[in-house]
Amino acid sequence: MKLRLTFLIIICCSVVALAQNVQPIKKKLQAKRTAISPKIDGLLNDAVWEGAPIATDFVENRPVPGRIESKEKRTEVKILYDDYAIYVAARMYDKRDSVVHELVSRDNIGNADFIGVVFDTFLDGVNGNGFYVTAAGVQFDAKYSLIGDEDANWNAVWESEVNIDDNGWTAEFKIPYSALRFSSKDLQNWGLNLVRKRTGANVQTFWNFVDPRVSGFINQEGVLEGLQGIKAPLRLSFSPYISTLVSHYPYNVPGVKNTQTTFNGGMDVKYGINKSFTLDMTLIPDFGQVQSDNRILNLTPFEVKFNENRQFFTEGTELFNKGDLFYSKRIGSIPSYVDLSDLKAGEKIVKNPQEAKIINATKISGRTAGGLGLGIFNAVTNSMYTEVEDAQGNKRSFKSQPLTNYNIFVLDQSLKNNSSVSVINTNVLRQGNAYDANVSAFLFNISNKDNKYFVSGAGKMSYVTEAPTTADRTGYSYNFSMGKKSGTVTYDYQQEFSDTRFDPSDMGFYTNNNFFDQKITAHYDTYKPHSWYNKWLNYSRVSYSRRFKPGDYQNLSIEGGPYIEFKNFWSAELNLYYAATGNDFYEARNGQVYKTPSQFKYSVFINPNRAKAYNFGGNVQITKVNLFKGGNYNFYFFQNLRVNDKLAFGLDLNFAPSYNAVNWVAAQGAQAIFSRYNRNTVENSMDAKYSFSNKMGINLRVRHYWSDRRNKEFFVLNSAGRLDAYNGPALQNVDRNYNVFNIDLVYQWVFAPGSELSITYKNAAESNEMFYTARYGRNFDKILSGPQNNSLSVKVLYYIDYLNLIKKKKHN
Repeated sequence: MKLRLTFLIIICCSVVALAQNVQPIKKKLQAKRTAISPKIDGLLNDAVWEGAPIATDFVENRPVPGRIESKEKRTEVKILYDDYAIYVAARMYDKRDSVVHELVSRDNIGNADFIGVVFDTFLDGVNGNGFYVTAAGVQFDAKYSLIGDEDANWNAVWESEVNIDDNGWTAEFKIPYSALRFSSKDLQNWGLNLVRKRTGANVQTFWNFVDPRVSGFINQEGVLEGLQGIKAPLRLSFSPYISTLVSHYPYNVPGVKNTQTTFNGGMDVKYGINKSFTLDMTLIPDFGQVQSDNRILNLTPFEVKFNENRQFFTEGTELFNKGDLFYSKRIGSIPSYVDLSDLKAGEKIVKNPQEAKIINATKISGRTAGGLGLGIFNAVTNSMYTEVEDAQGNKRSFKSQPLTNYNIFVLDQSLKNNSSVSVINTNVLRQGNAYDANVSAFLFNISNKDNKYFVSGAGKMSYVTEAPTTADRTGYSYNFSMGKKSGTVTYDYQQEFSDTRFDPSDMGFYTNNNFFDQKITAHYDTYKPHSWYNKWLNYSRVSYSRRFKPGDYQNLSIEGGPYIEFKNFWSAELNLYYAATGNDFYEARNGQVYKTPSQFKYSVFINPNRAKAYNFGGNVQITKVNLFKGGNYNFYFFQNLRVNDKLAFGLDLNFAPSYNAVNWVAAQGAQAIFSRYNRNTVENSMDAKYSFSNKMGINLRVRHYWSDRRNKEFFVLNSAGRLDAYNGPALQNVDRNYNVFNIDLVYQWVFAPGSELSITYKNAAESNEMFYTARYGRNFDKILSGPQNNSLSVKVLYYIDYLNLIKKKKHN
C-alpha cells in the first residue's frame, strides 16, 4: 500500500519551473572548390587539403551537454567540392591505444569510434542525409526526417578510408552528388553538422551543438556556405542479381519432393527523375535471405505485428509511414485477405502458402526546393493457391488470394519552424469479386518559432467496397495532440477517435476501432551531470479509454518512473503501472464484454556500459492481477562478449511464467468459454559474428522459443461480463504447446561498392500441439529431433552506375 501511495504521489506531482529558452547559434563553414580531387586513402597528405577552412571546437552532446572538446581530444574537419562530389577530411586527435575499432558488417557501428557528416541539402531543417565511418573503416549511412527520425535502412554508394596513427585516427570521404538530392540554384547553402563518437570514453560531440533539451536533430545543424556551380548528375544505376535456393523438408509423402531447387533473377533500378525525385524499382525481388520472423504463441484476439526485414520496404520509406497507415508486411508476407470459402466439407488443407509472390514494386520519392515532398509507392503480388485433399485422397487447388495491387500516394509540405502538412492515400485493388479498400488522411504538425510548443493531428477516412458477403463501409478516425516538446519540462495531451467502421487494415496494421481515447504525458528531464549521475529522466502518464458507440468505459491506467544514467555509464529504469478494473469488448471474440480485473506492474531495467568487452544487463517485470491471485512475471538477461575486434558473441535469455492467468480459450455455440491457466514462456537466442575485414564477415543467429498453456479450470462468460463455473462437456484440445526454432547463418562479401555476394543457410522448425509437454529440455529436444526445413541460398548482386559505365566506354 505504501508503494502504491508513493507511486501516485510521484505521478500527481506537477513541476511548474520552465527551462531557460536558449536561442541556438548556428556555426558556419565556407565551402572551398577544388580543381584536383583528393586521393581517398585516409592519409590527408594531398596538397589540395592545404588552406581549406577547418571545422573544429566540437561541443559535447553527452555526457556533459555544452562542454567544448579538449585540445588533446579535438576534432578537425575540412570540406572540399568539385563538379562531381563532396570531399571530407577529418582528423580525430586521441591516443593510439584509446581508439576503439571493432569490425562489424556495413550499416553497423559496433564498439567503435566514428566520425560522420550530416547534410541538409535544402536547408529546411527537416530532412537530411548522414554519412559515417568508424575507426575500423565500416560505413554507415542514414536518412533523417521529422517523421521517421533516423532511417538506417537507407543506403548510398560512396567512398571512405581511415588510418590510425600516433595522433589518433583520420578519415577521408568522397560523397558523389548521385548520393544526394539538391536544388539547381547556382549558389547554395546547405545545412551541415559533424558528429564524432569516442566510444571508449562514451563521449559524443557535434560541430554545431545538438541540445538534448531541444526537439529535433536536423533543425540544430550549422551551415555550409558558398557551394557554387554544382549540378545534379544523371542518377541512374542498376543492380541485377541472380540467386539459387536449395531447400529440404522431410514431407515423405508420395508425389511430393523432399528437396526443391529454384533459380531466380531480377533487378533493382534507381533513376533520378530530376534533381529532386528518384524512382526505385525492384523487378521479381528475392527475399529468401531475409532474417526469420520472431514467431510467438499468440493468445490474444489480435494479430501479431512483425518487424519488416526486407530492405526495399524499409529503405527510404519515411514519407510512406506518415499517418501510420502502411504496414509493409501486408505486401507478399502477411496478406490481409485470404479466402478459404471454397473449402468443401470433409476437405483438409494440404498446402496453404503464407506469402504471395511479389511481381514488382516501385517507389517514387523526393522533395522540391520549396519543401514539397512527393511519394508514390506501388506493388503487385501474384495470386495464391491453396491445395486441399478430401477423405478419398483426391487433391485439388483453388485460388485463395487474387492478384493484388497496392498503392500509396503522399504529399508532404514542409513549413517554417519545422512544421508540415500532409495528405496520404492508400489503395488496395484485388482482381475478381474480392473487395477493394481505400484510406485517405490529412495530417498537420505545427510548431512555434522557437520550437518549444506544438499542435499536431490527423483526420482519416477508410472506404471498403462491396464484396459478395459485405456491403460498402465508410469509417472515420482522427487524432489530435498539443503540448510542449522542448526544455527540461515537456508535456502533451493526446486524443484519438475511431468510429465503428474505420478499417485501414488492408494496407496497414490495425487491431480494433470504435474508441475514444485520451492521454496526458509529462516529462521532467535533466541533462546536467551531478556528482553521481550523468542524466536523470522522469515521465508520468494517465490514459483513459471509452468506446464511441455505445459510449462505454473501457480502461484507465496510470504509469511513470525515472531513468538514471550513472557516472560509470550504467543505467537503471523503474516503471510503475496501475490499471483499474475495465471492460474488454474483444477478448470474448463474440461481442460480449469481459470485466477485466485491476492490476499493478513493477518493472526494473538495468543496462550496462556497452563499451566494455564483456557486458550484461536485463530487467525484471512483476504484474499482480486482482483475480485468483494471478501473477505474470518476466525475467530477461543478456550478455555480450567481444573476444577481439573480429569475433563477438551475444546471448539473450527470457523466462516469462504466468500463474492463474485468465482469458478466452474456446467457443461453444454462442457461449464464450474462459479458463484459468498457467503458462511458461522461454525464449533463448544467441548471435555471433566474425568479421574478416570491413567488407566481409559471417553472422549467426539461433533462436528457440517455447510457450505453453496448461488449463486448470473453465468458466462461462455471463451477460454481466463475469465468470460462472463451466458445467458442460469436457473440452478437448484446448491446451497448447508451441515451439519454434530458427537458425540464420549469413556470409556477406561486399566485393565492390554497392555489390555483394551473400550465402545464407537457414534452418526452421515449428510445432503447435493441442497438449502441453512439461519441461523446457524436453521441448528443446523434441523440436530439434522433429522435421526441419533446411535451405541454402546463394545470391550475387552487382551495382552498375550508368555514369561510370559511360566513362569506361569513353576511355576505351
